[in-house]
Amino acid sequence: MELKQIIKRIREYNPKADLEIVNKAYSYAEAAHKGQKRKSGDNFVVHPIEVAYILAQLQLDEVTIAAGLLHDVVEDTDITLADLEAEFGQEVAALVDGVTKLSRIAYKSKEEQQVENLRKMFLAMARDIRVILIKLADRLHNMRTLKHQPIPKQKEIAEETLEIFAPLAHRLGIFKIKWELEDLAFRYHHPESYYQLVKRISMKRKTRETFINSFMEKLQEKAVEMEIPVDIQGRPKHFYSIYNKMVRQEKDINEIYDLIAIRIVVDNIRDCYAVLGMIHSLWKPIPGRFKDYIAMPKPNMYQSLHTTVIGPQGEPVEIQIRTWEMHSTAEYGIAAHWRYKENQAGDQDFEKKLSWLRQILEWQQDSGDAREFMESLKIDLFSDRVYVFTPKGDVIEFPAGSVPIDFAYRVHTAVGHQCIGAKVSGRIVPLDYKLKTGDIVEILTAKGSGPSRDWLSLVQTSQAKNRIRSWFKKGKREENLLKGKEMLEREVRKAGQPISEVMKSEHLLEAAKKYNIGSVDDLYAAMGDGGITPLQVLRHLKELFPLKEVQEKQPVVKPWDGYGKASQGVRVRGVENLMVRLGRCCNPLPGDDIVGYITRGRGVSIHRGDCPNIIHAQQNEKERLVDVAWDNEEETVFQVQLEALALDRPRLAMDIMNTIAETKTVINSVHARAKRNNLAVVDLKIEIRSMEHLHYLMEKVRRLRDVLEVKRITPKQDQKG
Repeated sequence: MELKQIIKRIREYNPKADLEIVNKAYSYAEAAHKGQKRKSGDNFVVHPIEVAYILAQLQLDEVTIAAGLLHDVVEDTDITLADLEAEFGQEVAALVDGVTKLSRIAYKSKEEQQVENLRKMFLAMARDIRVILIKLADRLHNMRTLKHQPIPKQKEIAEETLEIFAPLAHRLGIFKIKWELEDLAFRYHHPESYYQLVKRISMKRKTRETFINSFMEKLQEKAVEMEIPVDIQGRPKHFYSIYNKMVRQEKDINEIYDLIAIRIVVDNIRDCYAVLGMIHSLWKPIPGRFKDYIAMPKPNMYQSLHTTVIGPQGEPVEIQIRTWEMHSTAEYGIAAHWRYKENQAGDQDFEKKLSWLRQILEWQQDSGDAREFMESLKIDLFSDRVYVFTPKGDVIEFPAGSVPIDFAYRVHTAVGHQCIGAKVSGRIVPLDYKLKTGDIVEILTAKGSGPSRDWLSLVQTSQAKNRIRSWFKKGKREENLLKGKEMLEREVRKAGQPISEVMKSEHLLEAAKKYNIGSVDDLYAAMGDGGITPLQVLRHLKELFPLKEVQEKQPVVKPWDGYGKASQGVRVRGVENLMVRLGRCCNPLPGDDIVGYITRGRGVSIHRGDCPNIIHAQQNEKERLVDVAWDNEEETVFQVQLEALALDRPRLAMDIMNTIAETKTVINSVHARAKRNNLAVVDLKIEIRSMEHLHYLMEKVRRLRDVLEVKRITPKQDQKG
C-alpha cells in the first residue's frame, strides 16, 4: 500500500478534499517511525498507511485519515501530544490521544492496564466518534497480520476482538469491518473449529450456489415483469455467523440451510415493499421470520426488510431488501453518515443515534473500578437487544432479559426508586417480567417507596444496578444507621441504664464483633435494617461491660467459677488440662445448653442437652456425664450447618452466598439441589462466633427473595462424639 492509493481513494468520494494535511501527516509518520520494524519484518510505517487506507475506504474526512497515519507516533516514538498539536492542531492531537494506549503508566496487573486502555478509549470515543473508527481500522489491520504473533498472543488478541471490537463495529453498524474482524478472530481463537468448518462449507457451497442462482434467476424474471429495477446478489454467510448458529441451536452443518443469503437492492422504499410482496407471492413466508427494520431501524441505523421463505425443494431462503442508501449504511454504518463539518453544529438526529455513547460518561462516574466499568459495557452495549415503547410511542432499547425496573430507571432515577409495579400493553405484570420487543411499558409508582436489594438480581442494565446500589449506600444506609442508634438508645433508657456509659464506642465495637460486624456504624445499620434487635445488643453490652456501681454492690460471679481452664471455648467443672472437643453429632454452639461426656481415652466430648447420644447416656451412663460451661471470654470459631429452603430460580445459591459473604463470615462449603414442586435446598457450612452471630446471618438469608425457610441442621451421625 502506498500514499498515492490513499489519495486516489479520497479523490473518488471527495474531489474537493484538502490533501495537504494527509501528505504532511504521511511524511511526519514516515520520519517518526524510521528504522522501526513490525514482527512481520515490514517497515513500521506500513501499518499506519494501511490504517489510513481502511479509513479512506470508509470515506472519512482528511483530518481523520491524517490522525490514522499518526495514531502510533505518540505511543511508539519520542514525539509528544504537544508536538503533534503544534504541527497539526488540537483536533488531530485529540484523536491520536484517544487511540493512544496508556502503556507508560504503572499498573498492578496486565489485566488492569488493558481495561484502563479500553476505558480511556471509550471515554474519548463518547466525545468524538472518529476515535473508535481509527481504532477499528487499527485493529482490523493488526488482525490481518496476526499470524506473525506468537500463538498465546494470537488467542489473547482474538478473544479481545470478539468481546470488544467486533461488537462495537456492530453497534456502529459497520458490518463490512464487523464480519472480517469476527472471521479473523474466529480463525485464531478456535483454529480447529475454523478450519474444519471451512472445509465442510467448501464441500457444500457448490451445491448451494447452484440452488441460489436458480432462485435468483426466478426473482430477476419476476422483477423485470413488474418493471422494478433490482440488483440481486447471493451473499455467503460468514464463518463465525454459521459457527455461532451451530453452537446456539446445537445443529450440525448439514442442518444449516441458509449458508447463502440473498440481498436485493432497489432505488426507493416503495420498491422495497413491492419486492417483498412479489417474493411472498412466489414462495410461502415462514411465520415469525419477517422483520421490518425500515419502519423501525436498529439503533445502529441499520435498515432493511428481512424475510425467510420456503424455497424450491422445501429449503428455507433468507432474503434482505433495502435501498442503495440503506445498503451504504449497512456496510459503513456511522461512517456513512459522517459529515463532520455539518455535524459540528449539533445535528440532533445524529446525536440521538449516538446517545448510547453518552451513557459511557455516566458509567465512568458510577463504576467503582475499571473491571466493573467493562462489565457494564459488555452487558449494556454488546448483549442481545429488545426494543420497547413508552406510552408516548418512543422506542427504548435494553439488553435481552431486562425487566420493568430497568425501564423505570431509564426514564428517571426517581421513577426507578418509587417503582412498585408495571403495566405491559395495558396488563399488570410482576417486576421480574422479561421485556419483549414491541411491549408498551408503563411504570406504576408510589411516593415514599424505595428499591429492594432483590432488584439487584433482577435488573440487567448497569444504570439500574448503579442507581440501586447508590440508594442503599447513601439514603437507606444513613436512614438505617440513625434508626438503629435511636432504637438502641430507647432500649438503654427503658432498662434504666446510663446512655453515656453503655454506648461508648469501644463498648459497641466489642458487641459488634459478636456478630462479625466491623464497625459501630455497621452495627447501628444492622439494627435499623432489622437484622439484629437492640435488645440482643444491650444484653451483650451488659455481659461485656457491667456498670461500676453494680460491681461495687454485688461482685460479678462468672458462670464458670470453680471450672477448669477453657479449651475449645468450654470449661469443665473442677478439671484442669483435660482434652475437650465438640461433638460432631450435634455441633453445639455458644448459647446452647451443653453436657460433657467422658470418653475412653479421648477426653471430654461436648454435646447439646437435646442430643440423642446424651439422652441415651443420661439413661444408661450417668457416671460418665460432667458439668461444663461456655467461656464467653475466649475468641473461638464454631462450624455450623444451615439449610435454606426456597423457590427454585437462577442465582439462588449465589445470592445466599453473597449475603453471607457481605458479613465477612467464612463459608466452608455449599451444596444446592433441586426438589419437586419448583423448590430448591441450599446447604451451607459456615464459621460463626456466637449464637447471636448465627441468628443475625439466618435473618439476613431469610429476608432474601424467594427464601421460605432457614434452619440450623444437625449432621446425621450415630456415634457418640
